[in-house]
Amino acid sequence: QVQLVESGGGLVQPGGSLKLSCVASGNIFRINNMGWFRQAPGKQRDLVAVITSGETTTYVDSVKGRFTISRDHAKNTVYLQMNNLKPEDTAVYYCNSKGLTTLYSYFDTWGQGTQVTVSS
Repeated sequence: QVQLVESGGGLVQPGGSLKLSCVASGNIFRINNMGWFRQAPGKQRDLVAVITSGETTTYVDSVKGRFTISRDHAKNTVYLQMNNLKPEDTAVYYCNSKGLTTLYSYFDTWGQGTQVTVSS
């Protein structure tokens, strides 16, 4: 079993910055993709950014140039540095990870979510 724990959310003024972290733990053999999704009230959960095991990154257009995803393979951790935050970035941010367990079964796991609120 694999667990994800997010941290780093909070309240920030427009133009401010936050850095989210997500640590994966459990019976992990290999992590392939790690990503961040977000869900605003009344809306569906959408991809924000994803990073592969080879460190290829993909971003939704609305965050390009403002957000940076990175990972620490040794720590099974993914980060999301968010700069120049806008009110429309307000949402619950969820971490997602896909890979193989030590029993060689695939996992596709979600964290519990962390609230990001951008408001003056």
